[in-house]
Amino acid sequence: MVTAVRSAWREVPSAQVRRFAALALQEVPALAQEIFREIRREYPQLPLVPDESGEPRALVGIRQSLEHFVGHLTAGPDRPHVHPRVFQEFGRGEGIQGRSLDVLQAIYRLGVRLAWRRLAEIGQQVAIPAPAMYELAESGFEYLDGLVAESVRGYAEAAARQAGERLRMQRRLMDQLFAEPVPTADEGRPRHRDATPHAPLEPGGPPPPASPPPSPRGPAPAPDHGDPRPLLAERAHLIGWPLPERVAVAVLLRPDRGAVAPAVADGILLDMECERPRLVVPEPEAPGRRELLARAAAGWSGAIGPAVPLLDAGKSLRWATSAVDLMERGLLPAGELLQCTEHTEALVLLPPGELIEDLTRRRLAPLDGCGRTHGRRLAETLLAWLETRGGAPEIASRLGVHPQTVRYRLRQIRELWGDDVDDPDRRFELELVLRAQRLRGKLG
Repeated sequence: MVTAVRSAWREVPSAQVRRFAALALQEVPALAQEIFREIRREYPQLPLVPDESGEPRALVGIRQSLEHFVGHLTAGPDRPHVHPRVFQEFGRGEGIQGRSLDVLQAIYRLGVRLAWRRLAEIGQQVAIPAPAMYELAESGFEYLDGLVAESVRGYAEAAARQAGERLRMQRRLMDQLFAEPVPTADEGRPRHRDATPHAPLEPGGPPPPASPPPSPRGPAPAPDHGDPRPLLAERAHLIGWPLPERVAVAVLLRPDRGAVAPAVADGILLDMECERPRLVVPEPEAPGRRELLARAAAGWSGAIGPAVPLLDAGKSLRWATSAVDLMERGLLPAGELLQCTEHTEALVLLPPGELIEDLTRRRLAPLDGCGRTHGRRLAETLLAWLETRGGAPEIASRLGVHPQTVRYRLRQIRELWGDDVDDPDRRFELELVLRAQRLRGKLG
């Protein structure tokens, strides 16, 4: 059997409650002014924000909350409250100004304390029993919690809006970093994208505009409209990102759709909106930077491009993207953040697949009639000879076979390729295609 909770306030005669509420409502304007003055005395640094009528918004909020709370008494203090929405604005204002909610909550507590003092006096005046007043005090603190919750909601909305705006500005900065350079004009000077040269002179057409006479001080330097640095500096300043001298760009592969974003350090730009998230790492060669980044990206696969000057960030991005492409094809190991500089051979030889495959077909054509197994052994022996230019014992040790076997294979190689093995260009092409074959796992 469930026993109903007894309410001391509900046992107060309704006429007495109405008398209490009427007296309290009469006191609201003066009480609101008293609370407002005390808040201004305790917190003089708080700005005064007027509402549409020119009255301080804080005073309006205090008066509305008092009227709402007192008006709620006749329905019973245990009924749910609908708090004035102005308290969301208070929280939103603190968030926009970058302040915490600590001061705001202290102000609310000060206001409740002053309001309760006056309500207790009115309760004595109309002889409200003490248990009912205790219950009313408890309801007042619950009401305070509701006001705080409204402010927290407004604060969170402001924080989310500011975070979204910062991410938008950060993406604009990253897009600018990765943008293709503006085409260059004569003498290697950048040209503005909108700049157009004079049209060629047509027969019978008007002459081109006359050039201004030379200045006695010499030609004035032309403004460099294609220089991206001022715009980069402006966008970086908006998000508080100091422009570094050098950067490296990383491209990541998501472990799954719900993966938590890497916990990157301050100063590293992260864009999670792309299908493949991207990072811009400032000063990547600084001590400890590589280890910190590896820990932050634990559980993610990806690659980080070489360190380059800031304006060449797009080049680092291209190398990282190429490495991730190879990773998805199973040609580079996954499960960690690879350093492109440690996989230069694969990145140079594997991405131009059509060119390498055509060169492979032409240079390894002599193996077409050798059978798959024997052809692979001859190719491995040829690559070992090209890389070492050593004798049969050295090559045999590398391949794990008998030196006599190597001598036999080398004779076959000379018969198959003839003078090509003595031509430096052909040897280079042969080593190129054979290394590519090894990177693809076709050679041991």
